[in-house]
Amino acid sequence: MNAKNVLISGVVGGIVNFFLGWVFYAMLFKDFFPQSNEEDMNLVIIFLGCLVYGLFMAYVFVKWATISLAKTGALAGAIFGFFYALSVNLFMASSSELDVQMMLLDVAITIIMSAAIGAIIAVINGKLK
Repeated sequence: MNAKNVLISGVVGGIVNFFLGWVFYAMLFKDFFPQSNEEDMNLVIIFLGCLVYGLFMAYVFVKWATISLAKTGALAGAIFGFFYALSVNLFMASSSELDVQMMLLDVAITIIMSAAIGAIIAVINGKLK
């Protein structure tokens, strides 16, 4: 395994994830996903979560799948996003009122974001070979 590829592409993927999350959740769909109190949000923890997601995707792309093309990365990223978002939303629905429309919107957003993250990680992996 090429640890350099995982680290570089994973960190870039995490940064892209963080900024896409800001665009989608704080700007485009802020009325659908209102924050109860922005002061309670810990951006460092959010960034670390984004970083872990990017590193996990990069690890799989480098170690198991050798994904290095944007198209393949986008497809794999979209699949990651679908299963990740569906899993998280189902767990959250277990402890709160089920809002299917909100759940489907979040899954769709995560698929789009993850496709972009996957494409970027793959392109970086291809260039670092």
